[in-house]
Amino acid sequence: MLLDDTVESASRSLARRVSRRGVLGRIGRWMTAGAALPLLPIARGSAAQAQAVAEVFAATAQSDDDTECNYWRYCGIDGSLCSCCGGTPTSCPPGTQASPSAWIGSCINPTDGKTYLVAYRDCCGKDSCGRCSCLGVEGESPAYRPQLNTDIIWCFGSEDMTYHCSAAAVIGEVD
Repeated sequence: MLLDDTVESASRSLARRVSRRGVLGRIGRWMTAGAALPLLPIARGSAAQAQAVAEVFAATAQSDDDTECNYWRYCGIDGSLCSCCGGTPTSCPPGTQASPSAWIGSCINPTDGKTYLVAYRDCCGKDSCGRCSCLGVEGESPAYRPQLNTDIIWCFGSEDMTYHCSAAAVIGEVD
């Protein structure tokens, strides 16, 4: 009985404060908002564009010189190459530390034709190297999908937020 009385009391109190039209209006607004949700600017149409960018990069990619922007594993890198700044394509130069976070990309190795998953890490702790600056946008997504956004300085979580260069480590083969 206590539950019935509580529900009845709450229902009557709500009925005194809110009109039926008001409730129907709110329900209508929520339904309209729910129907408009798929119209939000989500990068659905960019899949074809990303594929085209991938094909262009893959057509010019090489596997000999890791100080050039068209080195195969740099398809999604953005920044100065660590291989030009005292490090290697996979490691940070002395005096810097790899950020604990990374963005990812998948790049085609022209030597074997296979696709590899690459983790891009910013090396932090020194002023920007400024050499061999590259802008790889293959698979880049807007800022609301940060795991694929190259425009973010990924040094958060490091002892020093100063960006120096970016490294690209292969973390696996894509089937």
